[in-house]
Amino acid sequence: MKRIIHRLPVVSLLAWGLLSCGSHDPKKQPAPASDKPVIKDSGRVIQFPPDSLTLSYFKTEPVTKSDLNALLTAPARVVATVVKSIDNSGQNLVLFDNADLTANYTELLQHIINIRQKAGIIQQKQAIVNQKKIEVARFQDLADHGAGTGKDVSDAKTDLISAQTDMEIAETDLSNEKTSIIEHESRLKMAGFDPQALVHSPLNKVWIICDMPENQVNKVKEGGSCSLVFTSYPNETITGTIEDIGEVVDNITRMVKLRIGVTDKQNQLRAGMFATVKFGVNEGNSLSVPKAALVTVQGQNYVFVKNADNTFARKTVLQGPQVNDRIIIYNGLQEGDMVVTDGAMQLKGISFGY
Repeated sequence: MKRIIHRLPVVSLLAWGLLSCGSHDPKKQPAPASDKPVIKDSGRVIQFPPDSLTLSYFKTEPVTKSDLNALLTAPARVVATVVKSIDNSGQNLVLFDNADLTANYTELLQHIINIRQKAGIIQQKQAIVNQKKIEVARFQDLADHGAGTGKDVSDAKTDLISAQTDMEIAETDLSNEKTSIIEHESRLKMAGFDPQALVHSPLNKVWIICDMPENQVNKVKEGGSCSLVFTSYPNETITGTIEDIGEVVDNITRMVKLRIGVTDKQNQLRAGMFATVKFGVNEGNSLSVPKAALVTVQGQNYVFVKNADNTFARKTVLQGPQVNDRIIIYNGLQEGDMVVTDGAMQLKGISFGY
């Protein structure tokens, strides 16, 4: 019994020693992989570890090149309608939504009447001058053959000079009328009207003016068709024709006026009515990306392109117009580039340090 008692402490000590050694030399566990991205080139390149779970969050779509058709809309209003004149059956009456335009158009008509009258007066004056020249020649011939006197020739020349002076005054009056009419024509043109079209406007003609941004004007053509929906008739669509594209860009709004003609056979449109104009435009064969791929920082547009090595490259792009849910890209990308759609805003924050 004593031997057994003496061996127990030795066994216990040995066991304790083994356990103690094991506790001081544990097996080392590998450190977990980091999901944090590596940012390079001042945020232009973002690299994730290949096994990062974060990578699955980012969705991409390829940059495509296709023929895009868009529906361009613009606000508009009825600015003039043509109705039958009660007092003058030979001239239709144009009703404007603007008192200044009415005054300019009225002055235009008056100047046209004055020009016709003065042109007729000049013809009469010219006939008198021609007659006076004949009389001077006749009196001169009589005087040369002793059948007339010098006084007769002098009086005839005086009458000729007087007739020529009258004709010159009439020509000056005509010139002044033509100068005055230019002012009113210019004001009407600035408002989007063709003065001659107004003068010879057919019955039931309606003109609509819409303002279009200068960077969109090249997408519509004179003679092209458009559709209009009026606030007063929201369930009806009326087809119009683009008659004229303005020659002046507004210095403040950067808008160009388009004149659209409509024949209102039902006589339901009134000057001052509002409408929405829709133009079908073709953007051509262009590169485009989904709208969600584009991010903007301080007025500059960017997209993020995913590369094969788990990196995302920030690309500066030149943006074109939006067509439906896609944005046309003029410069900065190539067809087939994989742009980030889902997660683009998160990459924006990482790239720019937000």
